[in-house]
Amino acid sequence: MRKKRREHKKAGSPLWMTTYSDMVTLLLTFFVLLFSMSNVDVQKFQAILSAFRGSLGVLDGGMSLSGDIGLQSASELAIEQLYQLEQELKEFIVEQGFEGSVQLQMEERGLIIRFADQIFFDLGKADLKPEAVNILNQLGPMLNKLPNPIRIEGHTDNLPINTIQFPSNWELSTYRATSVIRYLIEHLDLDPDKLSAAGYGEYRPVVDNTNDKNRALNRRVDIIIMRIDLWSEEPN
Repeated sequence: MRKKRREHKKAGSPLWMTTYSDMVTLLLTFFVLLFSMSNVDVQKFQAILSAFRGSLGVLDGGMSLSGDIGLQSASELAIEQLYQLEQELKEFIVEQGFEGSVQLQMEERGLIIRFADQIFFDLGKADLKPEAVNILNQLGPMLNKLPNPIRIEGHTDNLPINTIQFPSNWELSTYRATSVIRYLIEHLDLDPDKLSAAGYGEYRPVVDNTNDKNRALNRRVDIIIMRIDLWSEEPN
């Protein structure tokens, strides 16, 4: 009788183990990716939290955030800082008697400190008036303590200008913004790395330029305290 050949089993793992190991590897890669993303967010949060501490007393005596990073996101913390700053500025404006000269407005990009044009500049001019210097001298120390980037924006009405110094409203609005920045840097020691200037001419009015009252509202200088979590989007 013929003896049946014995079938030799191939050495190594079963074929199904290859598919299984691939799946486990992909899952591990996925969870490592999730962990790395969450780790970056924590680092950003800690950096922002460190920047906030000590600026204007924000977060002093409030809820402790260092114990649980998950309590608030970086964006929520940045927005909370601006609302607390807005409250302090409201009190500052009342104490200094600047109610008719300074307005506050919260936007998604940050907190706007808005100055009436006639307080800062004479019509068609870009030299700071004594009233403007007084306001900036009072406001400067508060701005200097902030970790936030600060942008100065100049705006005009739609009445044309054509002088040797200012051929159009573009030049006038830009020169006004840079006049404020130069004063903040040269006289109040603000960090130039945190400052930027922009001039928009008549193209970003807050109301229609239909009468003298509205035009006066559109002639303005805005100091925007930017959300600190948006700083990475600013040009380096």
